[in-house]
Amino acid sequence: MLLRALRMTLCVVLAASFFSAANALGRHKPSTPRPCISTDQASQYAGKDVCVTAHVYDVVELKDGTRFLDVCPLSMPDAECRFLMLSLYADHGEVGELRRYQNQNVLVRGVIRPMHGRMGIMISNARQFTGGPEKFRPNPKLLRGFFGQSDAMPVSDPNLTAHGRQRSFMNRYLTEQHTTAAK
Repeated sequence: MLLRALRMTLCVVLAASFFSAANALGRHKPSTPRPCISTDQASQYAGKDVCVTAHVYDVVELKDGTRFLDVCPLSMPDAECRFLMLSLYADHGEVGELRRYQNQNVLVRGVIRPMHGRMGIMISNARQFTGGPEKFRPNPKLLRGFFGQSDAMPVSDPNLTAHGRQRSFMNRYLTEQHTTAAK
């Protein structure tokens, strides 16, 4: 019983020294949330996933179902407004009703992208308003012609196919000659 207690004490001491050494080296830092940026600073973060804070003055819906969160004051001309938040009609179910954000300050996480001469964020999921990521969209160029039920490869790799009479990877009909060295 005494030996068991000594082992437990030694484990606790080793674990405590390990975590204190990791903290001293800077490897185990508690994650601190990054502060949100304003819409004026968004152009400096093009292509980056950031949190943007803005006041929503109006929610505009086009005939095709695309919705915009107007984050520029009504006194500002449309040509001078340099930031927008938009949600496509295809994401309507995941985003939900945007009118509830009208005349409110919002925090939206997303990738800053250039959009028609402005910088903007695509709102594709409601979780972006609580710090969550955008909806994952696979690259359609990579998935062209791929179906989960088929035996075809999802990626067209030239190293895995035979070109004419050349040998392909793992061709079972062409084998290497095995020679044994005489001793």
